Amino acid sequence: MSDLLIGADGLARCGWGGRTPEYIAYHDDEWGRPIHTDDGLYERVTLEAFQSGLSWLIILRKRESFRAAFDGFHIETVAKYGEADVTRLLADPGIVRNRAKVEAAIQNARAALDLPDGLASLLWSYAPAARVRRPRSFAEVPAVTPESTAMAKALKRSGFRFVGPTTAYALMQATGMVDDHLDGCHVKLP
Repeated sequence: MSDLLIGADGLARCGWGGRTPEYIAYHDDEWGRPIHTDDGLYERVTLEAFQSGLSWLIILRKRESFRAAFDGFHIETVAKYGEADVTRLLADPGIVRNRAKVEAAIQNARAALDLPDGLASLLWSYAPAARVRRPRSFAEVPAVTPESTAMAKALKRSGFRFVGPTTAYALMQATGMVDDHLDGCHVKLP
C-alpha cells in the first residue's frame, strides 16, 4: 500500500483511508477529529478494545450494531450492566462476541464513572504537544509513544482493561489527540 492514495474523486488520502467506502468516510470525516465528551471517548476506548486482533473495517461495519447493543455507549447505563446483559451481548451477532472484551467494556464503563474528573479529562491530559509538521510517511508514525504508554498505565491503574500502549496510541490518533494524517492528505483538521 502506498502511503498516499489518490481517490476516484481526485483527493489524496492516507493510504489506509482510501480502500473502501467505510474507510473513506471514517478517514475523511472522523479520524483525527477531536472528541472531548466522556461518552464519545468511552465509545472509542471500547471500539479500540474490540478491534484488538481484528481489522478496523470489521468494527466500522458493526459500529451501529455496537451502538445499539451498548445503549449508545452511555457510560452510566453500561456501568449498570449485569450478567443478563453479558449474555445478551454474547448472543448478539451484530457485534464481536468475545466474553473478555464484553466484560472489559462493562468494567471500563464502571472505571470511567469512578474517575473524579471524568474520562475526557484523564485522556486529554496525556495528549502530546502538537507536531510542527505532519508525518511524510507511515514510517514516521509510531505505534507507541511515551504518552500512550503513560495513558495506558493510568487507565489500568484506574481499573480499565484492554488498554495497552498500542491501543492507547490508536485512540489518540482516532480522537484528535495527535494528527497522523500524512503530509499531502487532503483532510484539514481544526
